[in-house]
Amino acid sequence: MIATGSLVIGLVMLIVVASWVVRRIRGRRGQSTSKYESWERHREAQQREPPVELGEVREAGVVDFSRHHTGERHAVCKVEGFVVFVEDAPDELAVGDVIRFTVLSYNRGHTSATATFEARAR
Repeated sequence: MIATGSLVIGLVMLIVVASWVVRRIRGRRGQSTSKYESWERHREAQQREPPVELGEVREAGVVDFSRHHTGERHAVCKVEGFVVFVEDAPDELAVGDVIRFTVLSYNRGHTSATATFEARAR
């Protein structure tokens, strides 16, 4: 009787593990292209020179807003796909507004920059 119970438990465990493996393999196929493309873009961004210089004044459209860990709201702009987080952005700014900013610093991997708001453009 113990052997039969152990056999049943073993078969149930085998089915559970096999179904988990199948789901992992199928899930990777569906997501691997997206994850791989994202990883490739990240690697490329790390290898290229930033399209902005420190101290440079640039103009770009606001594509989003983010909250800094301090609670400050930052405008998110992109320059040639390069992300720039703009500090001191006025609350009345909206996505799509074009702003002028001064680049202050790069992040550790030079894949994004921090800037300070200067004025609305146009």
